[in-house]
Amino acid sequence: MNEEIKQKIKEMFEKEIRPGLIADGGDGEIVEISDDGVVKVKLFGSCAGCPFATLTLALGIEQRLKEKFSEVKKVENII
Repeated sequence: MNEEIKQKIKEMFEKEIRPGLIADGGDGEIVEISDDGVVKVKLFGSCAGCPFATLTLALGIEQRLKEKFSEVKKVENII
């Protein structure tokens, strides 16, 4: 995955995904985007300990990133 795509993924996360996390009392950041399409995310605040964090990652973050970027293969939570 090239650096331009990685930057666009980070921009989408900041503009479209992160505000939703913040609105729910949490937060998150992209820690790493590997060349093979794995996006590593660290969740903070209420998102970090939430029992629905797995759903947030899979149905919220991963699904939205995959819809826009075919290069994204998986989103993983970094604890």
